[in-house]
Amino acid sequence: MKFSIYQSSRQGGRRYNQDRVAYSYSKESLLMVVADGMGGHFHGEIAAQMTVQLVAEMFQKQAHPTLRDPLFFLDQAMHAVHEAISEYSAENELLESPRTTCVAAVIQRDMAYWAHVGDSRLYFFRKGRLVQRTQDHSRVQQLFEQGHITEAQMITHPERNKIYNCLGGMVSPEVELSRRTPIEPGDILMLCSDGLWGSLSVNEIGAILNTYPLDQAIPELMDHAEFRGGQDGDNLSAIAMTWGGQGSNQSAGRVSTEMMSLDSFTTQLDVLSVLRDAPGAAPVSDEDIEKAIAEIQAAIKKYSK
Repeated sequence: MKFSIYQSSRQGGRRYNQDRVAYSYSKESLLMVVADGMGGHFHGEIAAQMTVQLVAEMFQKQAHPTLRDPLFFLDQAMHAVHEAISEYSAENELLESPRTTCVAAVIQRDMAYWAHVGDSRLYFFRKGRLVQRTQDHSRVQQLFEQGHITEAQMITHPERNKIYNCLGGMVSPEVELSRRTPIEPGDILMLCSDGLWGSLSVNEIGAILNTYPLDQAIPELMDHAEFRGGQDGDNLSAIAMTWGGQGSNQSAGRVSTEMMSLDSFTTQLDVLSVLRDAPGAAPVSDEDIEKAIAEIQAAIKKYSK
């Protein structure tokens, strides 16, 4: 495989960054994941961290060097995350269960597969034009599809942050799966949280991704979104991939797996961390973080079989 890849995450105007991004690849398969955590005092971060880490662990156990059934894997992984978060909440007797949205994609043998729960999105661009994107599991998406509001009104609607489908909630998630989708050299897949896409049009996103290499395009998109979000702006995260060895987007994170062994993996995954000196943020001790890491590792060991 040959591709370019770049990921980034920013806190925006929030007290904590509850977004998490990760990718992992074998010789013949690539996984990308974005999770946007929800829940007070640290637990949103845990839900999102558990999501990207568990999905990556499951990928590494099953991609040898490809996944037998990528759509089945994505569905299985998201349900495993949901069960792990629910068990974590019960074991720690949390009054508010941590929850998270998730969007994940697998690319192998010139085919792309993706799944999502909530309002984190996947965009698929070809030559700057939108080919496909995921449809949010949100109240405003329902209102738009029912013809009650316009697409422009979705951006400022008072219920724009209400979602009805997530991982870790009271009910089992409805994982929405894509079809098996061919991709061509130069095609771009971008996965992102709503903090990024919420203030950017599809045309803006497509134009910037088509104009700049990924290591310039993603920061450019984030600069625009962060500026428009202002002091109350959401966390914003994205991971983007350009397929093949062609195109102007190839300068950043260029990868060729030709020399990789069949049983090896490369993974980019940030460890759990919390900014504790943000104004008004509830204190989180080193002991809290160490305990959470241990609990996450225990859940991953149990559910990543």
